[in-house]
Amino acid sequence: MASQEPIRLVGGTASPYTQKMVSLLRYRHVPYAISWGQPDQACDALGVEKPKPIFMPTFFFEEGGETRAECDSTPIIRKLESMYPGRSVLPQNPALAFIDYLIEDFADEWCTKYMFHYRWYPEIDADNAGTLLPLGMDVSLANDALQHFKNFFAERQIGRLYVVGSNDTTAPVIDASYRRFLAAMENHLTNQKFMLGGRPGAGDFGLYGQLTQLVGFDPTPRAITHELSPRTVAWVDLMDDQSGLQPQDSDWISLADQPDSLRGLMEEVGRVYAPAQLANARAVQAGEKTWEAEIDGSAWTQQTFPYQAKCLKWTNERYQALSEDDRASVDALLQGTGVETMLTAS
Repeated sequence: MASQEPIRLVGGTASPYTQKMVSLLRYRHVPYAISWGQPDQACDALGVEKPKPIFMPTFFFEEGGETRAECDSTPIIRKLESMYPGRSVLPQNPALAFIDYLIEDFADEWCTKYMFHYRWYPEIDADNAGTLLPLGMDVSLANDALQHFKNFFAERQIGRLYVVGSNDTTAPVIDASYRRFLAAMENHLTNQKFMLGGRPGAGDFGLYGQLTQLVGFDPTPRAITHELSPRTVAWVDLMDDQSGLQPQDSDWISLADQPDSLRGLMEEVGRVYAPAQLANARAVQAGEKTWEAEIDGSAWTQQTFPYQAKCLKWTNERYQALSEDDRASVDALLQGTGVETMLTAS
């Protein structure tokens, strides 16, 4: 039985991954204590070795009398499952669990492009973020310090747009993808409350984290979302705190019984995320620092990420581990979506 001492974490209100994990902790009834601040400073204060890279949120786990800092949300979710029984966000059915994993991965690695692009590419959004992010660290900042940090954040982050592939050429691609994603969400939420049935999976929390910013923080995607998908706007509010939901195993809907709208979400994964993952993996294998590919009919260039190549590897390991019957169930859903191009059975 896990200790009832609250798990400590450090994060930021404008961090989608922080919002993802805090919402998940609430839903799972895991006691937690969050500090709003900088994880590297928290590590220094505690004398704890910093994860590499370090980002928000950073969790501090007590293990064997020592404190360990971790910040990768996907394995942390699995770790919490072993520590705290009940109210699982991982479907027991392997085929369903694979699709849940795929949704979470898409949210963490592609939907974050929506968030970062809209936050720093449009001038109105960059001005908004530049003002609010420093205040999120210290709401009582003096005006001169606020202006200093605003300029610092904006210059640094706008200068890093290339990292996620955001530029004048790809801006229409990202915008079109976000709009299709919202259309798929609107359609799917017409059929059921969560991505895979009547209870949230890890993928729901992944999508929620990114959408907290796209709906609640950044002006341009907020306006787009309100126009195209009012159900997504409402869903984000509802996902904030699902601690009162009483989930049942029967709330998971098998892949065979999922509405066709789930396939619509998979089609966006296959249309944009699959080619990006494949191009990035090839670049990592070739030792290239950047990669180029055609995504949604447009040229795309961005920095190579070894971590995303690992994500593709982990996705394939999970796919390969499926039984023949479970893989057939997954294949039936993904056939023709484009997702199948990034999966191999051996």
